[in-house]
Amino acid sequence: MSRIGNRTIEIPKGVTVTITPTAITAKGPKGSLSLDRHAAVEVKQQGEELVFTRRSDSKPDRAAHGLMRALTANLVTGVTKGFERQLEINGVGYRAEVKGQKLILTLGYSHPIEYTLPEGVTAKVDKNILVLSSMNKQHVGAAAAKIRSFRGPEPYKGKGVKYVEETILRKAGKAAGKGK
Repeated sequence: MSRIGNRTIEIPKGVTVTITPTAITAKGPKGSLSLDRHAAVEVKQQGEELVFTRRSDSKPDRAAHGLMRALTANLVTGVTKGFERQLEINGVGYRAEVKGQKLILTLGYSHPIEYTLPEGVTAKVDKNILVLSSMNKQHVGAAAAKIRSFRGPEPYKGKGVKYVEETILRKAGKAAGKGK
């Protein structure tokens, strides 16, 4: 029994959902997104709700049931509110700058890193906080993970790029001058 797959999705006002045999499309105030349908999951619109049912009780179909419901919920949330991911940049001289669709990162290397943001993802920098936002949750998460991979946080001084809600387990440095 899929707890997530059995939940219904309420369609907010101002959002239209179109269900075709191959795709689900949501249009809202922020734009339009679509998702390919899985063959094993049936999607029906009942009034202002979307209902998901699976065709069989096999393990792959049960997995697809919850996945389709979660992806469709992200579609509806994306076209209404959008998604945001915040990264914190720590370190002396570490900084980020946005120029159009390019993000220029100075992270302690001999050269600045130029990262082109994916289509639909916007970035803004406020002191040492980098905010990525988009209506597509997968694009925001992938861009944030890629930026974090350029200089992940290190455990001794905490320098690097980390998610704002992430806590870094700090290690004690080398004990200096212990007598014999």
